[in-house]
Amino acid sequence: MKTGLEARRAQLKQRLGELGQRLEAIEVELDSHQTRDWEDLATEREGDEVLEATGIAGSHEIAQIHAALRRIDAGSYGTCQRCGEDIAEARLNAIPWTPVCRRCAK
Repeated sequence: MKTGLEARRAQLKQRLGELGQRLEAIEVELDSHQTRDWEDLATEREGDEVLEATGIAGSHEIAQIHAALRRIDAGSYGTCQRCGEDIAEARLNAIPWTPVCRRCAK
């Protein structure tokens, strides 16, 4: 049976894999647009902006997950980086990479 931190580490690593696959798919989609028709190009560009925003958000989440994994390794995971209090388990379940408690997140 996995300890709580081992299970959390596995959850975070699984999410990293999912995000990696998503970002790879976004890159493939962005690279696939080769149309010469201006109307189609305009439509593709609008879609590309959405994909790029999704990619940026995914990259940001990846950075947060790596930071959470470093906190697990350092023994500070689950402790608010601002006030030093414990982060509620419910918050960690909802946002496992969060570095701050609910009160400090406001």
